[in-house]
Amino acid sequence: MIPVAANDVAFSIHSVILNLIILSQISMFERGNQKFSNYAIAIVVVVWFSVAVCFFIALHSQSWLWLISIFNTIQAVMILIKYFPQAFMNFLRKSTDGFSIGSVLLDFSGGVFNYSQMLVQSKDQGSWVNFYGNIGKVFISLVSIFYDSILMCQHYVMYPDNKKGLTSKNSEEINRPLVCESPIDQQTKGSVKCSYQSPAEV
Repeated sequence: MIPVAANDVAFSIHSVILNLIILSQISMFERGNQKFSNYAIAIVVVVWFSVAVCFFIALHSQSWLWLISIFNTIQAVMILIKYFPQAFMNFLRKSTDGFSIGSVLLDFSGGVFNYSQMLVQSKDQGSWVNFYGNIGKVFISLVSIFYDSILMCQHYVMYPDNKKGLTSKNSEEINRPLVCESPIDQQTKGSVKCSYQSPAEV
């Protein structure tokens, strides 16, 4: 029997909720020219089609434990896929500029603590069923730690200096007021003139 702890259930619920929030932000907020790649769309379609087929097979044969193992395998494959594009992009650009290392550090810590928990539980129970009874969980944590190690190595060791600094032009744009004051206010307050020009002036 595959051991399922309360923290495993809480982790799954937490992950689903946060991913739904991120998806809602993607649909609501401005994202410029960014769009889903054809590869991502194809992977999502294949995964959900496989899930539907496996569900109806399990429904017919009442093989629910088999269905859970299929879901576990799909999760492991998705974890294996999702980290690769960022690591490959960092390699091509020879830089981690714009990449948030904070989530990687948290993910790495979570993987290490997950293994620590499994070791403590196995020691306390006198059995290694926590490892060989849930291969998917072990594989997911192992892949996460592996890719997190690569990303941290890229950020801190391989490309630590290849980050764009704040140029004087960017600094001026950041310090420039968002709302332009009228000429009268500028004369009375002695404020800096805004370089914004109306369409008529342009």
